[in-house]
Amino acid sequence: MKRTFQPNKRKRSKKMGFLARIKTKIVKNRRRKGRKVLSH
Repeated sequence: MKRTFQPNKRKRSKKMGFLARIKTKIVKNRRRKGRKVLSH
C-alpha cells in the first residue's frame, strides 16, 4: 500500500512558508509592532 503523505517542499512553502505568511494579517500586525522575530 502506498503511503498517503507525499511531501512536496515547493507546495508546502507556498502554503505555509514565510512568504505566504507575509500576505496574512498576523505578520503585518507583528511588523507594525516592531517584532524581532516575525515567524518561526
